[in-house]
Amino acid sequence: MVKFTIEQIRAMMDKKKNIRNMSVIAHVDHGKSTLTDSLISKAGIIAGEKAGTTRYTDTRQDEQDRCITIKSTAVSLYYEMDKADIPEGTEPGHLINLIDSPGHVDFSSEVTAALRVTDGALVVVDNVEGVCVQTETVLRQALTERIKPVVIVNKVDRAILELQLDSEEMYQNFVRIIESVNVIIATYHDDLLGDVQVYPEKGTVAFGSGLHGWAFTLNKFAKMYASKFGVQPEKFIKRLWGDNFYDPQSKKWNHTGLTANKKPLKRAFCQFIIEPIQQIFQAVMNNQIDKVVQMCTKLGIHLKQEEKELVQKDLLKTVMKKFLPAADALLEMIVLHLPSPVVAQKYRVNNLYTGPMDDECANGIRECNPEGALIMYISKMVPTTDKGRFYAFGRVFSGTIKSGQKVRIMGPNYEPGKKEDLFVKNIQRVVLMMGRYVETLSDCPCGNIAGLVGIDQYLLKSGTISDSETAHNLRVMKFSVSPVVRVAVEAKHPADLPKLVEGLRRLSKSDPCVQCIIEESGEHIIAGAGELHLEICLKDLQEEYCSIPIITSNPVVSFRETVRSESSILCLSKSPNKHNRLFVKAEPLNTELQNEIENGKITPRDEPKSRARYMGENFGWDTTEARKIWCFGPENNGANLLVDLSKGVQYLNEIKDSVISAFQWATKEGVLCEENMRGIRFNIHDVTLHPDSIHRGGGQIIPTARRVFYASQLTAEPTLMEPIYLVEIQGPETCIGGMYTVLTRRRGTVISEEQKHGTPIFLVKAYLPVMESFGFTADLRSHTSGQAFPQSVFDHWNVMTDSPFSENSKVRNIVLETRKRKGLTPEIPPLDRFFDKL
Repeated sequence: MVKFTIEQIRAMMDKKKNIRNMSVIAHVDHGKSTLTDSLISKAGIIAGEKAGTTRYTDTRQDEQDRCITIKSTAVSLYYEMDKADIPEGTEPGHLINLIDSPGHVDFSSEVTAALRVTDGALVVVDNVEGVCVQTETVLRQALTERIKPVVIVNKVDRAILELQLDSEEMYQNFVRIIESVNVIIATYHDDLLGDVQVYPEKGTVAFGSGLHGWAFTLNKFAKMYASKFGVQPEKFIKRLWGDNFYDPQSKKWNHTGLTANKKPLKRAFCQFIIEPIQQIFQAVMNNQIDKVVQMCTKLGIHLKQEEKELVQKDLLKTVMKKFLPAADALLEMIVLHLPSPVVAQKYRVNNLYTGPMDDECANGIRECNPEGALIMYISKMVPTTDKGRFYAFGRVFSGTIKSGQKVRIMGPNYEPGKKEDLFVKNIQRVVLMMGRYVETLSDCPCGNIAGLVGIDQYLLKSGTISDSETAHNLRVMKFSVSPVVRVAVEAKHPADLPKLVEGLRRLSKSDPCVQCIIEESGEHIIAGAGELHLEICLKDLQEEYCSIPIITSNPVVSFRETVRSESSILCLSKSPNKHNRLFVKAEPLNTELQNEIENGKITPRDEPKSRARYMGENFGWDTTEARKIWCFGPENNGANLLVDLSKGVQYLNEIKDSVISAFQWATKEGVLCEENMRGIRFNIHDVTLHPDSIHRGGGQIIPTARRVFYASQLTAEPTLMEPIYLVEIQGPETCIGGMYTVLTRRRGTVISEEQKHGTPIFLVKAYLPVMESFGFTADLRSHTSGQAFPQSVFDHWNVMTDSPFSENSKVRNIVLETRKRKGLTPEIPPLDRFFDKL
């Protein structure tokens, strides 16, 4: 029975201090959805017995079938905590807007969309596997968005039942996990966010088992023992972690772990917490029912008659749920240690708002003012029960959004003062997202998460909604994965092409990261983050968004074109009227510099002098050259640079726009196989121009500049860059040979191999070209009898060493195949097509 009404939730929305917006983030299979069930059952949405197996937030059928989360799901929950558990002066009711996000790396973009609209994150770490590659990725994303983490170490039951660790080994394992998390947090330290490292004694770490529905923080045990020892719980909690040992004989504490007679003592955490739990486990699993009943009586747990008849794990689950309910431990962490919107928006506004920090919108966000200018960020589109329609899902940062209100809908390309990517429309309805269903609201004040009906046709994936004409956009989300795997789709019957195009448009809306592109050759391309991501996208396209038979090509990989040395000669191109000449050379860019440009550390919007100084200090650039960077490309933000090294050229500024247009065009479609360029610096050495402006217009300059860029690329040892995955493979020692066999055959390079402390599991990390990754999982499973589990995440671009001009080289084969697929001429264009003789 649901324990709250929509009216109660709407009333709580006005109490900003009692709202918590939080995401559940973790590596795949560490137990996010299972753990979320405990909170949902506490709110009465699902029955307590079913918590842990229902996975309520896995709303799609394929999520239930595959047992993984694919889309992030939001649920708003209302709780009333005991007055004893909440700080003084706080009202008992709390509204928790919870988003359960996927752990699979292919769906990382869903995590980014969830983190943008929340202020806190519950990081789930598997007690056996520890901190994995995706744990680090999502935690890094959370800290970049200035989101405060709390941690739960999940699957503790496995350490007791499967690994049968003793209490000290379990403690050391917990310490290692918490240290690993804190190392990541310290690496991405942010002064505005402050120190957000997690410590059990401060109550920001919980331990438990989502499947069995129990968890605890040290606070729970401190309260239990405080009266017995006659001390305050706040003092006792510090004794329960670290090197604190209690001597029951002398009834004294010490830090050495030895009694006066030099006998070893048990650590307080083991003695007071782990061992009582282990005793319950042993008594239940050994069917010592009398002992179990006796323990339950001491702990104040009441077992019904039918519960006493349960055996082993069923009984264990029942006893532990009553002794240490998971929802209570999670609620305590969320309410006491995660920030409310009032607190969080003060330090998040600098990260979120792109406009001036003192305008009405920035002030509205900072103060979380429901009367201020409306600012709402839409982070993703959620499909509705109507086919092809979507709820725009997002968070109100300032003001109040109402049904029927007239608002400005600003897409990611909107610039204040311009009309591009801007719509002024009415909101049809405001809805509250409740996982598997929605509830209608009349309005929603700032600090809350809501869905909007009727604006899906104006926004593609994300955008900002405001009622202020001076409002700037909120910053566009940066994803940790890039869509490097592509597949071409076509309708089986040509008459169905319009349905396919409409289906692709809807698919593009439904996923923050997928790209649907129409090539010049007329091909329809879907680009995704990996094999699984593409598989889900194609399934959705076929079943949800266009119910027509479609044909798909084999997956292909995007490459980048680059150069390996400086142009061997100074390239010259003359304009068609022979009155203008451009002299250009190409050279490779430093790899670190490419990464900094792509990560947004160096941008075209930086102040040129400070950018030049930074590039001079860090990358050895001449500062006068660095000041004369004309632009970045492609699309004004890629990792290619156009630098003006010419001296004393007349009329140069008049052709600057034309040259930049040609540069953007050339870097978008390189000369080898029309893939994007990456990591090339083009230097303009000299320019000769006709004195009369009519002879040096765009029609003369753009094709000339494009030709000279292509010529300089061809004379600078052109080659391709291929995307590389970082693969993390877990498995027992027996299957390491199989892992190496499969990796070697697929051009993989192993970078580390280590055994997980206290477990028989080995962890192998390797670099694997994305091109070789298709079917990798199936291949690995067949070579290791299904015991090895791989997880791949895009890591970097790698320059291929072959030349596209030598016969039968790998690069040449890729270039020719790509040209054939794109319908280009079968051979790489010769240099004399672009190069003019003096």
